[in-house]
Amino acid sequence: MSETNEPKILVLFYSIYGHILQMAKSVRKGIKDAGGNAKFMMVEELTPEKYLNEKAKEIKKKTKDIPIADPRKDLKGIDGIIIGTPTRYGNMCAQMRNFWDQTGADWAKGTLVGKPAGVFTGTGTQHGGQETTIITVMITLLHHGLVLVGTPYTNTELMEIKQVQGGTPYGPSTIAGPKGNKYPNENELKLAFNLGKRVTTIAQKLKQT
Repeated sequence: MSETNEPKILVLFYSIYGHILQMAKSVRKGIKDAGGNAKFMMVEELTPEKYLNEKAKEIKKKTKDIPIADPRKDLKGIDGIIIGTPTRYGNMCAQMRNFWDQTGADWAKGTLVGKPAGVFTGTGTQHGGQETTIITVMITLLHHGLVLVGTPYTNTELMEIKQVQGGTPYGPSTIAGPKGNKYPNENELKLAFNLGKRVTTIAQKLKQT
């Protein structure tokens, strides 16, 4: 646990075109709204610079001041974690997988056991693997002993059917469109905000037990 009364929640994400970045910022707002301390970090980029297109390079410049998480240090001292990853064929992206594959020491020590965790994602298409991505991330989190937190149907945004949008009971999501030109709408951002609040609230309750 962190030493202060406010829960310290790690927002750990990867964003190449800015969609997950926007969702992560909304998660951070939710954490702060619930009285938490958001530790806002990205995972390391693996794609060689020469293969990044202009949009990816633009986002890289915008995120240059966001700290890169160290898988051997930054899981320590947190009270909860919220992970954001774009989908890659129904799974987490390689950059996020690379981070978790280096966390064996904390797994062995049980560093994260009993702490709450949530996941959010984004896809290019309406049925592009949002739920499988979140669930496959959750498998890794279960191995670390984390307590899974989703987005229940008290989030009325999940019931929206008049527009194409993300959102699942497993966690928030957004639809970027095949060319990546659709950014998170109000409902998607609200779901992300609410996940931040919910994980923080649960972390606070667990700190008091």
